[in-house]
Amino acid sequence: MSWILRVRDKFQAAHFLKGYKGKCEKLHGHTFQVEVAIEVQELDGTGLGIDFALIKKKLAEILPDHTLLNEVYEFNPSAENLARRLFAELKKSFPVKNVTVWESEDASATYAEDR
Repeated sequence: MSWILRVRDKFQAAHFLKGYKGKCEKLHGHTFQVEVAIEVQELDGTGLGIDFALIKKKLAEILPDHTLLNEVYEFNPSAENLARRLFAELKKSFPVKNVTVWESEDASATYAEDR
């Protein structure tokens, strides 16, 4: 038996995609949405897998709000690369199943480790 806990948060940032041939190679911004899925096998005495407040706090600590992502990260800050980095950061604290980064209402990338 297992449960999947999901937490979402948003951040605003600018970026550009080096080597991309199209409008996204120019500096532009997004209101990114991040969704974290965490899998738990047990509940504590209060019926919680992991307190949502703890997950939200950690997520807020690592989101690069109001930044130029190209200055924050050493990689090309695509939604795919952001999902992978946020997964790695959150995995240090929680049993993360996957991380999805939404760049717009209809475009996202989800990262999960192969098992």
